[in-house]
Amino acid sequence: MTHPPCILTIAGSDSGGGAGIQADLKTMTVLGGFGMSVITALTAQNGLGVTGIHAPDADFVGLQLSTVLEGFPVAAAKTGMLFSAPIIEKVAEGLAGKTFPLVVDPVSISQSGHRLLQEDAVEALVRHMLPLADLLTPNRPEAEMLAGMPIDTATDVHTAIDRILAKGPRAVLLKGGHFEGDGQLVDWLGLPGGTPVALPQPRVNTPNNHGTGCTLSAAIATFLGLGHPLREAVVAAQQYLNRCLAESYTPGKGFGPPNHAAPCQCRG
Repeated sequence: MTHPPCILTIAGSDSGGGAGIQADLKTMTVLGGFGMSVITALTAQNGLGVTGIHAPDADFVGLQLSTVLEGFPVAAAKTGMLFSAPIIEKVAEGLAGKTFPLVVDPVSISQSGHRLLQEDAVEALVRHMLPLADLLTPNRPEAEMLAGMPIDTATDVHTAIDRILAKGPRAVLLKGGHFEGDGQLVDWLGLPGGTPVALPQPRVNTPNNHGTGCTLSAAIATFLGLGHPLREAVVAAQQYLNRCLAESYTPGKGFGPPNHAAPCQCRG
């Protein structure tokens, strides 16, 4: 029997179940991985927004990480909400010398507008995490923050990706969900020395978009852990998220999440 690859998520917990650790573990399981977690923060959260954040001591975050790495053959990992500079530094310390691909989702603001990365932690994120990233997956506001420029045109996309690549990640996927589109959503994949490649998907008109970034990065990490090359992993993750959005629903008040179980649910 072939065992599923061990995929690690280092992120915050969403008590509403639609984003963060919960979305990551659902995604990893559905796509054939064995999901493991290092929890960087607890959030009091539902589909209406975030009402509170409690972060553990950075040393305990580091202990979670070292314990998982000592006990499991990690095939790939992703980071999401890292919250503070001390936590970022401890996570980077624990991942130094890693032998597996790492997807870094530079989470800074929740879908409802709540800050998930402290303002004084941005520099730590750039200095310590971006150089460790095999793929960085910013959305438009995050890319504008990291590139230090507005992104309005295709030319801006190329320039912003080049600026972000100069900060150390091996690849950048600039997500297109915050751009207007005529029925399409385009993510841009950029590698050092190359022209960013447009990777389109049909735009799904649904209000249930809570946790889409977490889901996409977790899916990419899982496909990388399954042995897919980077571009194939990104496209497969896009297709998975697109289906989950097409079959999304609202389990409670406010915005719902993608339906992470969509590919494996029985029909009848």
